Amino acid sequence: MTKIVKAYAGAQIHDGHTLHENRALAVLQDGQVALPLHHELPPDCDIHKFDGGVIVPGFVDLQVNGGGGIMFNDNQSVDTLATIARAHTGKGTVAILPTLITDTPDRTRAAITAVEQAIAQRVDGIAGIHLEGPHLSVTRKGAHDPDLIRPMEEDDLRLLLHAGDRLPNVMVTVAPESTSLSQITTLTDAGVIVSLGHTDADHDTCMAAFDAGASCVTHLFNAMSQMGNREPGLVGAALARDDVYAGLIADGIHVHPATMRNALAAKSPSDRIFLVTDAMATAGSDIESFTLNGRDVFRNAHRLTLADGTLAGADLDMARAISVLIEEVGEDPGVAFTRATSTPAELLRERGELGRLSSNLDRLLYFDPGTLHPQRLSEVQAIQAISTPAAP
Repeated sequence: MTKIVKAYAGAQIHDGHTLHENRALAVLQDGQVALPLHHELPPDCDIHKFDGGVIVPGFVDLQVNGGGGIMFNDNQSVDTLATIARAHTGKGTVAILPTLITDTPDRTRAAITAVEQAIAQRVDGIAGIHLEGPHLSVTRKGAHDPDLIRPMEEDDLRLLLHAGDRLPNVMVTVAPESTSLSQITTLTDAGVIVSLGHTDADHDTCMAAFDAGASCVTHLFNAMSQMGNREPGLVGAALARDDVYAGLIADGIHVHPATMRNALAAKSPSDRIFLVTDAMATAGSDIESFTLNGRDVFRNAHRLTLADGTLAGADLDMARAISVLIEEVGEDPGVAFTRATSTPAELLRERGELGRLSSNLDRLLYFDPGTLHPQRLSEVQAIQAISTPAAP
């Protein structure tokens, strides 16, 4: 092993897949990391000791509509993206796909350009774009503006393919009712992540879309055909396919904990269900309301709704979603952390070190014992970690 120059000991360590006990996070001279047993640490390295807690990779969120008091739909600019990203990096999320909800073609083009510029300017946390609509089903529109929902046409397809050429990661949420199988295949072959959502399509239609290349489902259970005794719908199709990922809003509002528990059991052992926040402008902000495509959205006890009571995204961060999984659903902590780190990262075309341990301490988190309030490891070491020489 290359020489260890620094180590963090005394905390559990999650490597993106597994929760390790009695191991240290070692930063090696060549910039790599390792997980040696505590007694294997050399006496001449700088050891920072914790009294419990957990070290984990930073979170990856593939569905972020807003944050810091602003929505991506409000203003498609680099400044908007920087504000949204800061709201989430402050909560432990190191990479997001800024999400544009169903909007006009001009705003869609502007959103793609803004993300391209933000990445070129190295805005921290921007990993690509998620276009949720407009090629959805009006029947399952949720909070999307029905006047803007429409079938995918050739110009739309070309725009998405061009976005795939310009950006490291492009994710699109479509409904089979508004998107042909050939369009799904063309997008998938070009490296675009195609996710099914906001659809009333039946089980067989959804299975055909998966066979055509769709690899994901957007916010499982919400705004989609449900699983019934005679018609399994998109929910049944998603749970039946081991090769399909599914995002889950684990706030206890969008999906009941018992329903989440059953879905996680049904999807095992593939573990391809991952956490998303579906966060709106309220993330990292104390605002009580905002507008979405000209309609007011109200915040009340972590619930976001339109005036008619329709859920409109989530007032959620990744740490609270993990807490709900562990405390209300009964998920094993090691698996819960995986659903916020390596599982969503696996879906990305270009992910670099996302979802796994690295020597970049800004991309690692530390949780205090008994809490789920993350801090960057780079920031917490001088406050809570005590640097001591290793025992001889």
